[in-house]
Amino acid sequence: MRVDEHLPFGYPVWHRPPPSVRIKADLLPAVSIASFIALFGMAVGWLWSRVAPPQLVVVVEGGKLIPLRAESYHRFDDLVLFVLLGFGAGIVTGVGVWMLRERRGPVVMIAAVVGSALAAWLATQVGVSWAEARFVVEAAPNINDVIPVAPRLESRWVVLGWPLGAALAYGLAAAWNGRDDLGRRLG
Repeated sequence: MRVDEHLPFGYPVWHRPPPSVRIKADLLPAVSIASFIALFGMAVGWLWSRVAPPQLVVVVEGGKLIPLRAESYHRFDDLVLFVLLGFGAGIVTGVGVWMLRERRGPVVMIAAVVGSALAAWLATQVGVSWAEARFVVEAAPNINDVIPVAPRLESRWVVLGWPLGAALAYGLAAAWNGRDDLGRRLG
């Protein structure tokens, strides 16, 4: 900081240099943050495979599977559960990354969003696989047998919940902070 000597009425004014974005210093930590977040996709995928309900179907002539009454709603339940788990994980991710005070800034926020997108994609892949392994039909079903069908994700848009939650939490924390340097306190 410096004091301007040429001010009217003799009042000193302190001038701070404007904060700058440090891309090179934040690049390696940003890659580490993104890959660390992506690993949590396996945990969310496992959790989804355990809480998502299966759809009960009846085997009819020709091997067709007909869902029981009101069981087709579970297709929507599977999507909503995944999006809500991802959105909640995204909020936790955004708050957790915000707590890394020395690295606050746009580079780390982008890393959190990219890592969250990778984590959501990984959660869809492993979650569906673990759900299919959980509801395996051992023998060939007979006609009029009721069997559970594993939960599945029928839309690719479900991967947006986690990055959206992370961006929203980090963005709200940055907007709430009144400092130009976001409180980084780097020398």
